Amino acid sequence: MWQMDPASRLRQVLETTAIQLPGVLDAIQARLAERLGFSALYLSGAAFSASLGLPDVGLITLTELAERARQLTQATNLPILVDADTGFGEAVNVERTVRLLEAAGVAGMHIEDQQLPKRCGHLSGKSLVSIEIMVQKIRAAVAARKNRQFLIIARTDARSVEGFDAAVRRAKAYLEAGADGIFPEALESAQEFADFARAVPTILVANMTEFGRSPLLDFTTLATLGYRVILYPVTLLRLAWKAIALGLRELQTQGHQRHLLPHMLTRQELYDLLGYRDYEERDRYYFTATRDTPPDTDNQEAAT
Repeated sequence: MWQMDPASRLRQVLETTAIQLPGVLDAIQARLAERLGFSALYLSGAAFSASLGLPDVGLITLTELAERARQLTQATNLPILVDADTGFGEAVNVERTVRLLEAAGVAGMHIEDQQLPKRCGHLSGKSLVSIEIMVQKIRAAVAARKNRQFLIIARTDARSVEGFDAAVRRAKAYLEAGADGIFPEALESAQEFADFARAVPTILVANMTEFGRSPLLDFTTLATLGYRVILYPVTLLRLAWKAIALGLRELQTQGHQRHLLPHMLTRQELYDLLGYRDYEERDRYYFTATRDTPPDTDNQEAAT
């Protein structure tokens, strides 16, 4: 299976089971998730925007997103699903979005039917493009991908704007346009998750973001309802940033970090994630040529 491209691997997994996709933002987070046995990863637009000190209102650029995606795919062997916001423009812009993200090595992406300036899916003040415009974007995305296994998910934010029934209507139109699956954002109850799954049988995405409109349902419940991709877009980042705030306060109030040591990655744990020993071995070979055969450098950046 590891000989398959990431998009094909993700498709194969989704044919048989539901999976959890933690949101990751850097190589170390990706490698930690891989070591713990996760099957795929997620790059959240909200988390990426926040990491740049920006709100999630469509301010990041396509090239910034593609570069971050490329950094992640070089750090891990896991398939990565990317949040492509509104596709960074109209239908012709979506073509380029697909091509750059596919070239970055990700397994798929989702685009949403909001108008710019977009909003976090769990906030008020959103407005939607027409069904016709979103259909055009989906058609462009499908036509632009080189690998037919590259996953194109259509996200609809209609539940909070036009109501539940409108979200179902839009989802069906997006599937007819060629989307591989549907991401119904900000459903408001377990019953709505169940009703949507019955109304729209396809690859479904559930967003379990914290402090939002949706209840935090457990993985088994969502999988039983029919959702195949369960996202935790900002969970790890919220934890990490809270820990940083606590660490800063500890330094400020105590004048040292000794009490924090049990909560840290050790030097050795970090070196293991970085593949430090592999670099040392290759360095010795290059400068001493003591080996009969050169070291294996295939996929070293993704080695853990």
